[in-house]
Amino acid sequence: MQIILEQIGRRFNREWIFKKIDYSFKSGQSYAILGINGSGKSTLLQMISGALTPSAGTLSYSLNHKEIAVEQVFQQLSIAAPYLELIEEFTLTEVLDFHFNFKTRLNNLTNKDLIDLLNMDSSKNKQLKHFSSGMKQRVKLILALCADTPLLLLDEPTSNLDDQGIKWYKDLVAQFTANRLVIVCSNQAHEYEFCTHHLLISNYKN
Repeated sequence: MQIILEQIGRRFNREWIFKKIDYSFKSGQSYAILGINGSGKSTLLQMISGALTPSAGTLSYSLNHKEIAVEQVFQQLSIAAPYLELIEEFTLTEVLDFHFNFKTRLNNLTNKDLIDLLNMDSSKNKQLKHFSSGMKQRVKLILALCADTPLLLLDEPTSNLDDQGIKWYKDLVAQFTANRLVIVCSNQAHEYEFCTHHLLISNYKN
């Protein structure tokens, strides 16, 4: 998977959030998009995912040297982000079944495997609306990390996680990100310490 950004910019009304970003992301590499809260990290990630269009510039995608239309990029990615909601009327088992109707399971992981990774066997038949915020965040991360996609997008991945949850996240990243293109939006070092490339939003302001 390769993503190329050419002179990318996004503005809100007349104010530019960022502009003139020239950058490329490649499979097997990990990238951190860094900046203070409100700097535009999530906006850039949503543009990379195809959910937002740039106000200026172009994005191009390719997989195995074949171009991918932006409308089809969603098939190649999985994402975990605070602004993405889970279907709270579903039980944990129903959420897993529903999600993996649309995504292939990484390493043929079964629902039992995933529930074991979550350490939530006692909650497998509980509706998500009864989960704590930390439990919901773990579910989001499992859904993203354990989908067999070449592109993995993580926005503030340890939101609502305690110290034990942060360690769990790090273990999951070590286990399930090999050979993938991983992009993390963060301003907390423990979330992106494994990333070998850093893109600072502040470099692309006025």
